[in-house]
Amino acid sequence: MKYFVTGATGFLGGALARQLVAAGHQVVALVRTPGNAGDLRAAGVTISAGDITDADSLRAPMTGVDGVFHCAAWYKVGVDSREAERINVEGTRNVLQAMRALGVPKGVYTSTLAVFSDTHGREVDESYRHPGEPFLSEYDRTKWRAHYEVALPMMREGLPLVIVQPGAIYGPGDTSALRTMFRDYLKRRLPAIPAKTAFSWGYIDDVARAHILAMEQGRVGESYIICGPSHTLTEVFAEAERITGIPAGRLHPPPGLLRAVSRVMGVVDRIVPGKLPSHLTAEGLRVLAGVTYLGSNAKARRELGYAPRSLAEGLRTTLEHELRQESALHVTGKG
Repeated sequence: MKYFVTGATGFLGGALARQLVAAGHQVVALVRTPGNAGDLRAAGVTISAGDITDADSLRAPMTGVDGVFHCAAWYKVGVDSREAERINVEGTRNVLQAMRALGVPKGVYTSTLAVFSDTHGREVDESYRHPGEPFLSEYDRTKWRAHYEVALPMMREGLPLVIVQPGAIYGPGDTSALRTMFRDYLKRRLPAIPAKTAFSWGYIDDVARAHILAMEQGRVGESYIICGPSHTLTEVFAEAERITGIPAGRLHPPPGLLRAVSRVMGVVDRIVPGKLPSHLTAEGLRVLAGVTYLGSNAKARRELGYAPRSLAEGLRTTLEHELRQESALHVTGKG
């Protein structure tokens, strides 16, 4: 089969592209800067210059493919958000409209559990719907719009699309704020871990595999939550301590304190815009203030055969990878 993939230079899209190639498929990846995609070329991926915000750049590489995986997204929290609408909403519209115009037989769109916003401790299923405003972050808001105002309406109009919804994706190769937390922990620079904040965790290889299962077995018009097990941040770092022996932070600021600090930082950010580290911005603190992004993968297990690994297994692999990376940096003098 021949597949078109967006976001292949990213964490999830790259893992997906490599799994597809390893399974014997042809993969065409849309890449904004082809010079940065040497590792994908080496893996056997065909690179096509383009951008999901440029509708004209999609037609040629998408022509004749058997399926589309739309993974590209703007996902940063606490930084300039002007790109979020353009990439997450309009970019998704461009990809799905091109898919429809070219008659691509099937597509898989990567949404997120974040469209449900804070589930307030509940592990919800695909039938749950957050009513809309207010949103905790621009990522949540724009992915909600892409999910409910772009993808679902086009599916109802007959677009042969399957939606997948990962939770917190982690593993070797991550470049997100989660990796920063793990690295800070390993360097003993993470004294505080927010209380009550929880996510449904998905190891990168499992989430990429779930995308392929959705393409091969997912029912058109359906959504599938493809997260792994749910754990609080304090549980995650307690497990990390069991694995590595490195003490986890003993300070656990309560949600009310983080929300209060978030309001203060909102004032600071207006005075000196763009100067705060992302985790200290109003938005960055707000999404850690006892918030829970939780979902049930029962439907994906039942219909796709999805079988994510435990947190203990995935976290061990992740932390061992980071420790090897840190050791290599010290050996080469770059640490």
